Amino acid sequence: MADADAVRGAGMEALAPESALSRTSSAPTPAPESPPPVVRGDEGVMSLLEHLTELRSRLIRAALAVGAGSVVGFLFADRIIKILIAPVGHVQILGVGDGFFIYMKIAIVVGVILAMPVLLYQGWAFIAPGLTPAERRVVRPWVPIALAFFALGVVIAYVILPFAIGFLLSFTSAQLVNGIAAGPYFDFVTTLFLAFGLVMEFPIILFGLSRVGIITSQRLSAARRYVFLGIAVFATVVTPGGDLVSPFVLGTTMYILFEVSIVAIRRSGR
Repeated sequence: MADADAVRGAGMEALAPESALSRTSSAPTPAPESPPPVVRGDEGVMSLLEHLTELRSRLIRAALAVGAGSVVGFLFADRIIKILIAPVGHVQILGVGDGFFIYMKIAIVVGVILAMPVLLYQGWAFIAPGLTPAERRVVRPWVPIALAFFALGVVIAYVILPFAIGFLLSFTSAQLVNGIAAGPYFDFVTTLFLAFGLVMEFPIILFGLSRVGIITSQRLSAARRYVFLGIAVFATVVTPGGDLVSPFVLGTTMYILFEVSIVAIRRSGR
């Protein structure tokens, strides 16, 4: 009997691994993980594909708005060019295609400026569903303020344009003749306008960062000296031409807006 029990025990041990293997092989293979859904505030959940599809539609609408504004800019490019070259009187075309490219450059810049309300709305419409109702109420008023800041930057650029050009042309002499090429001149002007307009949006960025808890009014106040230095360097780098008027005006305006941002963030409870 002992020998029979030993034989049965050995047989069970031999079958045990095979039985475990069969159980393991019959276990269902786990399905691959799907991309995490994108939460859209209190309006439900969107898949990643739906989120990207919406982003594409927003970008297409923004591009169409810029295109429509560029058509208007191209139609009025001749009048706009006359206004922009008023500080220098006239400029020289050096290449066969320079005139056409200048018209296109003016048209695109005007298109961006005219389409800015649509661009801001599309950005807001894409971001807003991901916010809570309370956050939307806080951020919504800043959308038209962002448009006002952009317009303020363009106006400031237009006001300081004669002074910046006058400063730069004050270094001409009998050896350095004032013969301004149209291409570099309009590169300078369009960059100046866009730089001032876009830089004026930075208070909106600060306020948005405060709403998600990245920065606070106390942190901004403590970093005031570093921000002042950073604004001075940034204004010097971003403004074209190398004159002293443009970076001074841009830096002063940015610092004033920085202080206003601290007050607004503090009043919002951050």
